[in-house]
Amino acid sequence: MARSAEITTPDLVVLALLAERPRHGYDVFAELERRDVRDWAAISKPQVYYSLRKLAERGLIEPGEGPAGSGPERQTWRLRDAGRRALAAGLDRDDWACHRQPPPFVTWLALSPHAAPGAAGRVVACRREFLLVEVARERATAADLARASDSPGVRAARLMVSLTVRQFELELTWLEEVEAALAPIPPVPPPASEPPRESAVRRVRPAI
Repeated sequence: MARSAEITTPDLVVLALLAERPRHGYDVFAELERRDVRDWAAISKPQVYYSLRKLAERGLIEPGEGPAGSGPERQTWRLRDAGRRALAAGLDRDDWACHRQPPPFVTWLALSPHAAPGAAGRVVACRREFLLVEVARERATAADLARASDSPGVRAARLMVSLTVRQFELELTWLEEVEAALAPIPPVPPPASEPPRESAVRRVRPAI
């Protein structure tokens, strides 16, 4: 989401985890997996190691104390003061609040008039099934977070999950409107043929 090539969203995600405590690359990605990173940020395992190298080259992180592992995955890194400033600056941008990325389903909806007959019903049904599974998963996460010890991170996670559940529930209701609007329109039958009407003008029989 970042506008410049200086500090990207994956960089900020890595910096944020290192701000909590020193970590090695494998631990960074394992913690992101534990926090369901795919639900809130686009970052892959290769991007984690790329960001670590990039941030180290820029002097924002440095090797931490303790023995390093057998490879780059086990090298421990810690945040430097410059990294904290970069993280704070990266989170103080207006584009976090003004960015609008269209979901794939909305893109499909815009193109749906060109879909094959029957495709609309199938795709809408698929979307509904997906949302039902996801909202159940998010509700389970919300229950886990309700039992977790309170902290700034947990409070942020609760808000994220609450928003996601509400969005999914609203979309499930909205899908009924989508389904009705995209339902095939039955053909209009041709008008029934009417019997010939008797002429209003009375014919006069000619005299014989």
